[in-house]
Amino acid sequence: MGSRKCGGCLSRLLIPLALWSIIVNILLYFPNGQTSYASSSKLTNYVLYFEGICFSGVMMLIVAAVLLVLENDNSCKCSQSENCSKKYMTLLSMIFSALGIAFSGYCLVISALGLVQGPYCRTLNGWEYAFEGTAGRFLTDSSIWIQCLEPAHVVEWNIILFSILITLSGLQVIVCLIRVVIQLSKISCGTYSVIIQPGII
Repeated sequence: MGSRKCGGCLSRLLIPLALWSIIVNILLYFPNGQTSYASSSKLTNYVLYFEGICFSGVMMLIVAAVLLVLENDNSCKCSQSENCSKKYMTLLSMIFSALGIAFSGYCLVISALGLVQGPYCRTLNGWEYAFEGTAGRFLTDSSIWIQCLEPAHVVEWNIILFSILITLSGLQVIVCLIRVVIQLSKISCGTYSVIIQPGII
């Protein structure tokens, strides 16, 4: 019972994390709150990977919904025994938790790449990735941020929002990993076996 309540709390935690990921990813489309750069395709390329909107957002909402349904005792029934139901619930829970790790992990990696690459901005040489060759060193040297003339404050905008996405997706990975550990502990401690015994239909 305790592990079930814990699993339910973890699944519910995924919902606000996913919603915030969607919001943050949408904000990346509007540097400094301006819409003109999105309409003219002058955005950092990693923004267009939909890492926060789709993977850490919509897909994680689906994962959270399925996991919450699986936490319901009556959500999965077997014709012969309650134990059979628990076997399938454990398997499905582990599968969807693993999918959650994959989705949020994708967002984590893409957001990290976007953070290290730096923003697409207008410099004295035209529109380019001004800090692409710095291997992320520009993150700790704010004195060179003035190279980006337009959009205004785009460096800070990208750093803050990509960092938030990294944090949100990282938390999602941790939550899903904890869920996998909980399910594995049930199996290893003999709470119930996920191997269907012969003769059970």
